[in-house]
Amino acid sequence: MAEEQDERDGHRPEPSGRREPRPEEIRAWRDLVATARRTVADGLVVGTSGNVSVRVADTVLVTPSGVPYDRLTPGDVTGVGLDGRQVLGSLVPTSELPLHLAVYRATDAGAVVHTHAVHATAVSTLVPELPLVHYMAGALGGPVRVAPYATYGTEELAAHTLRALDGRSGCLLQNHGTLTHGATLDQAYDRTAQLEWMCRLWLTASAVPGLTPSLLTPEQLEEATRRLRAYGQPPESRAPGPRPENEPRPPAQG
Repeated sequence: MAEEQDERDGHRPEPSGRREPRPEEIRAWRDLVATARRTVADGLVVGTSGNVSVRVADTVLVTPSGVPYDRLTPGDVTGVGLDGRQVLGSLVPTSELPLHLAVYRATDAGAVVHTHAVHATAVSTLVPELPLVHYMAGALGGPVRVAPYATYGTEELAAHTLRALDGRSGCLLQNHGTLTHGATLDQAYDRTAQLEWMCRLWLTASAVPGLTPSLLTPEQLEEATRRLRAYGQPPESRAPGPRPENEPRPPAQG
């Protein structure tokens, strides 16, 4: 049925089972590459150490394995089905593909960002859960858990991550990095940035000799989370068009 639909849409599958990208996939790929490059520019990954994906219907576009993001072109579209079968492109998908697919199968995520952000990775080696040092934990659904260590690219890591994500939109991966998801690439990225910032905040406060950071109570976090849901302008009040470069983004919603 899928091949018949592709033919009706004017995208006849190649003998390999792969097809040409549709217009919406080309647009999504452009946004994915921009997000991946942003993770490098903002210091959340070094080289090709992270990966980004976005879902378009039943196709997941992913960064390819071992290719620097500044070298990716519009012709490098790489995509797989939810079953992991490659349907777009000739480049090998990221080695963390099982991790991304597990999130899409288990949640309503529209995009996933995985990084090796230094402060978050440091925290993942110290505690089983990021202490409640700031109310922005509410934007991720609650206290951020640390998924136990497992070798990268394995189903074991994917399973650990799903448990850590239960009720959350982000988690830490022990001795590894971060993973966040959202409805859009912007939301997933913003959650990654917030998580790295909270980890840096806790490490900074914890480093002061003789003092211990004050932490929020569950009740304080719950109240802040309720307020975060109503933060910012309603979508219908914003004029269409690109966001000015100097305009701050609102916190991602939990």
